[in-house]
Amino acid sequence: MVDVTLSEEEQVEELKKWWKENGKSVIAGVVLGLGAVFGWQYWNQHQQQVAGQASMLFEQMSQSLAAKNNEIASKQAEIIASEFQGSAYDTFASLTLARVKLEQGDTAAARALLKQVEQKGSSQSLQQIARLHLARILISEGDAEGAAAVVANAKDDSFRGEFSALKGDIALARGDREGARSAYLEALATDVGNTAVIRMKLEDLAVAEGS
Repeated sequence: MVDVTLSEEEQVEELKKWWKENGKSVIAGVVLGLGAVFGWQYWNQHQQQVAGQASMLFEQMSQSLAAKNNEIASKQAEIIASEFQGSAYDTFASLTLARVKLEQGDTAAARALLKQVEQKGSSQSLQQIARLHLARILISEGDAEGAAAVVANAKDDSFRGEFSALKGDIALARGDREGARSAYLEALATDVGNTAVIRMKLEDLAVAEGS
């Protein structure tokens, strides 16, 4: 920046010249740097505040559900979905509300909520859970084709066993016993959660074929 071989006066003149040419950019850099620091701090504080509000609302919704105040819980879930759309709290609230709607017999509302999570859930795992519940509802309603379409969108991940079991249920609903057996065996081979239920279904298939 300054040539140290120059005299003191020459160094001052060189410094003035350098500052005239570069001073604005230095100030701009400092301002931008400070802006980035304070902007990042503000963003972090804002995010923490938002997360705190969402957490509080979700806790209130959980308390309402525990107290069987389903109508209040539904309204609280709607607020979370409106104000914190796309967040994990939004996804959990939708899944919870879907269960409430299903218990109330409102399968249409439950399906809509699960479909929403399937498409826009905050994580792939939660999307997979939504698909599982949605497909099971459709099977219970006799819509094997609709359930098959949901399962077709499933990712090949740690939920593979559960979706294999669903494929067995879908095949059985279609009258395809061989397809059902193959899918149930695949479910057992890929660490399905409730192996006892799958083995029972295989036993029922064997009895039906032997009768």
